Order: sequence, then structure tokens, then C-alpha cells
Amino acid sequence: MADEIVDAILDGDAVFLKANDHEFLTIYTEAEEARGTAVILHGRGFHPDWQDAINPLRVGLVESGWNTLSVQMPVLEKQAKYYDYIPLFPEAISRIEAAIAYARENLKGRVVLIAHSCGAHMAMAWADTESFETIDAYVGIGMGATDYKQPMKQPFPLDRIKVPVLDVYAENDYPAVIKMAPERLRLIEKAANNKSAQVVVAGAEHYYIDKGDALTQVIDQWLQSL
Repeated sequence: MADEIVDAILDGDAVFLKANDHEFLTIYTEAEEARGTAVILHGRGFHPDWQDAINPLRVGLVESGWNTLSVQMPVLEKQAKYYDYIPLFPEAISRIEAAIAYARENLKGRVVLIAHSCGAHMAMAWADTESFETIDAYVGIGMGATDYKQPMKQPFPLDRIKVPVLDVYAENDYPAVIKMAPERLRLIEKAANNKSAQVVVAGAEHYYIDKGDALTQVIDQWLQSL
């Protein structure tokens, strides 16, 4: 699959990183005058140049002065459910750490972690094992999406994340994402960072089909406030 993705890249360059002796794909796109680097994690069953949410983000943020490093996360077959992915979280954590380390060691400026859907579950699993002090801000998109009769095993540790957090969800998101929004906001406010926020993208659904630019604009505006 990596070869197909690389062949289809129109903006940016393939960069292969290593985690636990396993090589994985990232797509690096450089901004002319970068304010920092956004490490981007896609959702379940997708890839780092996914057309609906990820490509608009990784290309659009470059235009706003952010390098982007979009990471290929572990992927199972299409019919795999949320609980099928939980055993992959340790591998995902290793990739997140490798991507952040690459951004810190090779690129200038701040490092922001942006994660969509299952990517957000993976980021939160990383938050349980690694200090968020290695990044400067976190953006979670569509946080809390699971499957029927597969509730989250544990709550998101948003109350322990001291860096600025942006919680983004769609007006027509999955019911679980919308239902959990007040609790996520309560946890974010408990962390007491006055730059943190929660934003709803009007007219969008969970996958941001035809709403990638609107999603990018919401995130860019928040990043400018940091």
C-alpha cells in the first residue's frame, strides 16, 4: 500500500521512519517560513494522504506556515472494529514517538500533534505512557468514535494534558462523539490551560467529506492564537 500512496503524492515527499525496527511511511511537506511542524495521524482504515480530512490538512496548513508530517498509522482490514485496533496501540505509540522525535531533531519551531478519529484514540494511548511535554499543542478531531457495543476501555486523559488542547468535532458527527463533548470539555477545563478550546465544524460529518478546507481553517485559526 505504501508504494501506491507514494506514487499518488502530489504535494510533499515520502519520508520513511523506523519504530521497533519496522519502517513506516510519512509524508513531509515543507512550509516556506515555518512556524513549526504539525504531526498528523489519520483515522481507522485510511492513510497519510487520505483525501477527505488528511490531505486538506497536510497541504492547507503548509500554506499557513506549518510544515506537516503525516504519518501512516497501523491499519487492519476494512471490516475491523474499534476493539480490533486496541492491540495495535503499542505499535502506534512507537510511530508517534518516532515522528515527534524526527520533527524535534530535524525541523525548527514548535511541534503540534493533530489526530483524527482512531488516530485520536492512538494519541490518547500515547498520552497514558508518554509526557505531552514533548509537544507544544494537541488537536483531537472526532474524539471518542467507537463501534456498536464497544465502549471506550478508559476515559481520555485530557485532564492531565497541560499543553493547549483543541477538541474539534463535526456538527453531524457520530452520536458518541457528540454525546461525550461536554465531558471532554470538562476534562480539558480541569487541565486549566486558558488557550484550550472546543469547536464544532458546522455542516460537517465525522469524515469531513467536502469539509476538509473548513476543518483546516478552524485548526489554523486556533494555532494562530497560540
